[in-house]
Amino acid sequence: MPETHGTTERPENGLDKAVIPSLAQFRWENRVVVIFPDKDNSRTARQENQLMADRPGLEERDLVVLKVAGNTVRPLFGAVKELDAKALSNDLAAPPLGEFMAFLVGKDGTVKLTIDQPMTAAELFTIIDAMPMRAGETAQS
Repeated sequence: MPETHGTTERPENGLDKAVIPSLAQFRWENRVVVIFPDKDNSRTARQENQLMADRPGLEERDLVVLKVAGNTVRPLFGAVKELDAKALSNDLAAPPLGEFMAFLVGKDGTVKLTIDQPMTAAELFTIIDAMPMRAGETAQS
């Protein structure tokens, strides 16, 4: 199990969860990792490198990876239609500008994980693979 310092894991039970409206294009199709960069970009670069090192793992788990900086949403992995950075920041209650934070949004459109420190792709995949929806996907393959 990944180290939990700086991590808020949320159970996948659908209770007390709000669907993220600005990510509606991905609902029931993709999981989304949204990264808000730190001022010096050190944690952001580490997080991006960790995730991009395992592109097959991202694809296997239907992940889209986005970076939100100011008024810009940049897709790092996966197909994306135009997104509104301000709406996304508001919907996710993004950290103040210059503070690193990343969110995992499940296929149901709700936030599953919030981190303020980079995690490895393997740690992220372990969390995703333990989710009931992911278990159902792997059982069908």
